[in-house]
Amino acid sequence: MSVDIAALVRTRVEQPGQVAEAAAARRRPVGLTGVTGRLMLVAADHSARGALRAGEDPMAIADRRRLLERLEIALSRPGVDGVLGTPDVLEDLLLMGVLEDKVVVGSMNRGGLVGTAFEIDDRFTAYDPAAVERMGWQGGKMLLRIDPDDPATAPTLEACGRAVGALAERGLMAMVEPFIAHRVDGRVRNDLSTEAVVRSATVAAGLGWTSAHTWLKLPVIEDMEPVIAATTLPVLLLGGEVAADQEAQFATWAKVLGHPQVRGMVVGRSLLYPPDGDVAGAVDTLVGMM
Repeated sequence: MSVDIAALVRTRVEQPGQVAEAAAARRRPVGLTGVTGRLMLVAADHSARGALRAGEDPMAIADRRRLLERLEIALSRPGVDGVLGTPDVLEDLLLMGVLEDKVVVGSMNRGGLVGTAFEIDDRFTAYDPAAVERMGWQGGKMLLRIDPDDPATAPTLEACGRAVGALAERGLMAMVEPFIAHRVDGRVRNDLSTEAVVRSATVAAGLGWTSAHTWLKLPVIEDMEPVIAATTLPVLLLGGEVAADQEAQFATWAKVLGHPQVRGMVVGRSLLYPPDGDVAGAVDTLVGMM
């Protein structure tokens, strides 16, 4: 597949109103789950935080044409229900016409840029709940990193709590991705111990005045049973980094997908930049597990 970048730029220059028109005219999905009975989303919100690495390539995601081509392939495969992304990426896909009948989740807080002194201060710099509703998307996603030693955690918690409530008022999914995090040698690292993942899930589940529309996006760790047991909210598995041994990674996911409370997956780099370069093959394999 080849993306006409010149056409996208021309539309943005000459007819920027087409973005809103296309959003209003887009066919929207009937529900949040597709043919598998679960939700399968491709993640494309990394670049807005300056997280451009995929595998061994530190700038893989920086090439927008390459990213859009891979997203188009993934979204064309049977069983892929939709995409999670920031406004720039979602609007490109919208103008390309590949979001018809797809579940679209807008990424909201991208202010915690990778490698910065203010990384934990994850301000809402992309979508807000009103914009998610205005665009006709099905939900909003927020990242919640909880650093016990960083005071910026508190306003991020508060902002996420308000967003959960505001999305619920509109009947829209609030997808919360929580982590306990610490600075190690000056860089933010997520704690993937069982206790830390359980604690982060319980905190995220309690955000907002209602949890009726909240879904948790959680990492896959070795011992998932205590994590799943910690909440009654629907759980989406986080794909994470590109693995050198993709078969082993898929086998780990398949084991966790067997739990009835796990309602799907949100996978980005692992599907869009697989070690062998076969995006369609990686997607089809994962959909088969679902």
